Amino acid sequence: MTHTHQHTPHHGESGHYDHVGRHERSDGGQAEILDLDAEVLAEHIASITAWLPLKSEPHQIVDLGCGTGAGTFALLERFPDAHVTAVDTSAGHLQLLGEKACARGIEGRVRTVQADLDASRWPDLGRPDLVWASASMHHMANPDRTLTSVRELLAPGGLFAVVELAGFPRFLPADAPQNRPGLEERAHAATDSFHAEHVPHRGADWGLMLTAAGFTVEDERTITVNIDGARSEAIGRYAYGSLQRIRGVAAPALSPEDLAALDQLLDTNSPNSLLRREDLSVRTERTVWAARRT
Repeated sequence: MTHTHQHTPHHGESGHYDHVGRHERSDGGQAEILDLDAEVLAEHIASITAWLPLKSEPHQIVDLGCGTGAGTFALLERFPDAHVTAVDTSAGHLQLLGEKACARGIEGRVRTVQADLDASRWPDLGRPDLVWASASMHHMANPDRTLTSVRELLAPGGLFAVVELAGFPRFLPADAPQNRPGLEERAHAATDSFHAEHVPHRGADWGLMLTAAGFTVEDERTITVNIDGARSEAIGRYAYGSLQRIRGVAAPALSPEDLAALDQLLDTNSPNSLLRREDLSVRTERTVWAARRT
């Protein structure tokens, strides 16, 4: 289901989609989560690239905070004549992205650049006519400066696509698990103070910020994601990896009963393991802003 609306602020929480944030930069498990995210939500990413209000097909694209390449490969598939410069702070993510490009035989269309996007000076990223930033802008220490840098980077008339999660995905039914109904929501609530400190720009109104930075926001769209777990066995692994990461942040604020129930869900040998459940789904929203450098 897709609908379009204007200037609605979203209050997301997306700690594990941390392509450029410092607090999880060295976590090797993050690459697996990003790959699962790409696999499970592939058709939603494709629908966003198909929706972009482009005046002509882009030839030079920059993917800021590219992670392991979900956006990069969606863009390369959507625009077969384009080249993508994929930028991330993580050398490990960029190595994985490069290996995937080689495996697909398209390494000649991808350039990887390791860079800290919070730095005041960026390396030479060319003169793109499309810049893509998915789940990365809210991690910037100074988003206003980053927006100015993107505006200077873009070719005149170029488009900047900002994709943000309107909420960290939910996987369990509200009445689950049977012994602690509502556990998932309480686990998310327990991460709020962490996110307030480490991800202060989550839920920002990027439309207003883009306009203030001199862009013309041409369109905004929210895509509602609701994928039944029966559609893909990857959803169980995606839920498992996601809740494992949430546990690491939420544990100090959870009751002993909730923590024990969460550990049962994460125990692969338990009959209550997430991987054995048949009632999982992926529920979230993604919002995209398309802004023109005029």
